[in-house]
Amino acid sequence: MHSEDIEYAAGDLPLRGYFASPSPSDQYPCVLVVHEWWGCNDYVKTRVDMLAAEGFAAMAIDLYGSGKTAADGEEAASLMNTLLETPNGVLDRFNAALEWVKARPDVNTSNISAIGYCLGGAVVLNMARAGLDLKLVASFHGNLATQHPASEGKIKARLAVFHGNDDVMIPTEQVAAFKAEMEAANADYLFVGYDGAMHGFTNPLATERGQKNNLPLAYNEQADIDSWNHLIKLLVRL
Repeated sequence: MHSEDIEYAAGDLPLRGYFASPSPSDQYPCVLVVHEWWGCNDYVKTRVDMLAAEGFAAMAIDLYGSGKTAADGEEAASLMNTLLETPNGVLDRFNAALEWVKARPDVNTSNISAIGYCLGGAVVLNMARAGLDLKLVASFHGNLATQHPASEGKIKARLAVFHGNDDVMIPTEQVAAFKAEMEAANADYLFVGYDGAMHGFTNPLATERGQKNNLPLAYNEQADIDSWNHLIKLLVRL
């Protein structure tokens, strides 16, 4: 496996991510991996390595700039809010990553997908709503709400949402509204809900972080393993 820390940019903003592929001498389907509000840390880099082990090229993208990561919930909220308050900040930084992987010789540019966790889950869903040319977009415990619902026929990607049914940060009303939006948009989507799973259920550090930051987060090993295996099956079929 080939892996490397990478530097790229969105305009004048320096970005630091991580890339891996099975080999630099062949071409592979590629997956962009978008981080939680904690930033582009070891967790998403581990997911990139896991994807490379499954035969995919993958890139952990940086939405905050300079590879910034948060030490606690207060700092994470500040970094996230600064990002979301930046006009076109998410789209520009996502597109910078997309263009970076398209220039890679070991990436099949006709087969690029995106997955995201928490903040990243909301981000990749919004990229699909914006009509970006992605094969599959998968959200893990991501926010499902939007101020810009997808219009009919706008979404090109197939969508997969892995949701914790005990996630109090994403109420049932939001789930119902998302499903109604997808039906109205005639999107090809899959929704998988896990009983007993809370926000952050894929991250082994979620329970500890939830306790430290007084947040309703918890790891759920069964939901983590099942959702990951489901993702790989979907990617293989593309």
